Amino acid sequence: MPLITLPDGNTIKFPNKVTGLEVAEKISKSLSKQATIISVNEELKDLSFVIDEDCSVKIFTSKDKEGLETIRHDTAHITAMAVQELFPGTQVTIGPIIENGFYYDFSRKEPFTEDDLNKIENKMKEIVDRDVPTTREVWKRDEAISHFKDKGEIYKAEIIESIPQGEDVSIYFHGEWHDLCRGPHLSSTGKIGKYFKLTKVSGAYWRGDSNNEMLQRIYGTSWASQKNLDEYLKRIEEAEKRDHRKLGKEMDLFHFREESPGSVFWHEKGWKLFQKLVAYMRTRQEKAGYKEVNTPEILDRSLWEKSGHWEKYGEHMYTSQTPDEKIFAIKPMNCPGHIQVFNQGLKSYRDLPLRISEFGKVHRYEPSGALHGLLRVRAFTQDDAHIFCTEDQITSECLIVTNLILDIYKDLGFEDVILKYSDRPDLRVGDDNVWDKAEKALLDAVKASKLEYTINKGEGAFYGPKIEFVLRDAIGRDWQCGTLQVDLNLPERLDASFVDKDGTKKVPVMLHRALFGSLERFIGILIENYAGKFPFWIAPLQAVVIPISEEFDSYAKEVNEKINNAGISSEVDLKNHNLNYKIREHSLSKIPLLLICGKKEVDSNSVTIRRLDTNKQENMELKLFLETFSALNKASSN
Repeated sequence: MPLITLPDGNTIKFPNKVTGLEVAEKISKSLSKQATIISVNEELKDLSFVIDEDCSVKIFTSKDKEGLETIRHDTAHITAMAVQELFPGTQVTIGPIIENGFYYDFSRKEPFTEDDLNKIENKMKEIVDRDVPTTREVWKRDEAISHFKDKGEIYKAEIIESIPQGEDVSIYFHGEWHDLCRGPHLSSTGKIGKYFKLTKVSGAYWRGDSNNEMLQRIYGTSWASQKNLDEYLKRIEEAEKRDHRKLGKEMDLFHFREESPGSVFWHEKGWKLFQKLVAYMRTRQEKAGYKEVNTPEILDRSLWEKSGHWEKYGEHMYTSQTPDEKIFAIKPMNCPGHIQVFNQGLKSYRDLPLRISEFGKVHRYEPSGALHGLLRVRAFTQDDAHIFCTEDQITSECLIVTNLILDIYKDLGFEDVILKYSDRPDLRVGDDNVWDKAEKALLDAVKASKLEYTINKGEGAFYGPKIEFVLRDAIGRDWQCGTLQVDLNLPERLDASFVDKDGTKKVPVMLHRALFGSLERFIGILIENYAGKFPFWIAPLQAVVIPISEEFDSYAKEVNEKINNAGISSEVDLKNHNLNYKIREHSLSKIPLLLICGKKEVDSNSVTIRRLDTNKQENMELKLFLETFSALNKASSN
């Protein structure tokens, strides 16, 4: 006679064991129709799960994150089912859910085509219409291995072989088709609905190892309604238009080459944009009390061993051995170098908090398949800073950093920001009592900020807990950018100390802080957020002066000189093309202002302004133009 406790505290007593679906029916008929899965004592289960003892139960629908993820998980299974019905002999491997959808990896000699994706989608809809029941069976591990080997599913058998001896495995059936899976799943294929779309095919190595076979990965998305699917596909379409790699080429900002994968070749305008952000950040940091330093890019292995990076992060580091057999590493982060700066000279409690910043170039080895334009690179510049403080100063300093980050994001057009708090990972350095202190201090700061936050269990850095700052862009995408980490481990490992009020030496707390994170990545985000149409003060080239004929070249040059002298980035276009051609060219390059010069402008000492994305023109006296637009640049540094 199980007693079921619901999320609102109400209880229901059942005379006999009961399924999750029956619990939902008891609450309401409408809920039972909408129910997808349940949780029993916070563990997700199928609706068919039998409850035979007292427990807490929560019922999820497609409106809940857990319910939607289940729909996507089922859709991944149905994708694999459809593929094997259409293309016999194709082997299935894994098919997890991801943000906004799912993927499934297949082993097949022939590549999937766009036409194949359409066929697979139609077959999936047919499977949904069949509405075959979904059931779960528990098999012995060795039985499952033999079964899948006999079917020719060597990849699936290999996955099961990695499961410890004596452990049973869960097999889900959709009709006769079945797959290894922990679940939970919907009760039938009809419950999935038809609000899905297969989006693309890419390559993926088996188990992520380039030494293994290249598989074919089919990506898809799945939603609870047609409206949600349509909205998502529209966002994807808009995202493709905003792709920073496409816009970066059109705007002549940067390029990449195979000779240096994951490293940016900045063009003049791209580098100007980069330097504008650095200059802006430098001004903000100076006002906030940061001391800018610069540390070496190459450091001896011994320092990385002492810091713990060699053991915990070594596989991501670039290394080099010199003729005298010394081993050096190109820095993947700036932390050890900043501690060396701190360690120069005796520090007192009066010196704390000490804020050290650096625009430091770092290198991290990322798998080639993970590289993605500016968003995932191997060589990048961090707007890095480390704050050395006492334990009593942690919360206040974290709040100061948080407010600075939010203010800077606002300047750059991002006002929708959430925080993610991450605590200790399994792989870490330091004692648990030290972690206890660090986690409490940082979480106190998060709560004091009064911002929305989520908790990511076990996702902290190996040396301390962290906050991640997540920005929401113009089309609703989330980007993790800034980070703030509390570190009570690294300073001690690298012998950092200060003299406290009582004359004793103590180890300082070290706060790791990055606002942009990576300048390269942040620029990629900026490009996509604004679709290349930057606010005036950010734009690398703010204006182009265009004479309507050679007769007015000298006036255009004069205007251009005055504009540049006023701090506005400008060029004059003297090429032998007609006016309409020049307007189209510079509009494609997303130049904010085009300044047309002809007889009227010469006679009135003015310019005719044509703003980006408008056919409207306005004439403005040159002196007023300089005052108006130079003021916009100055406002950015306030």
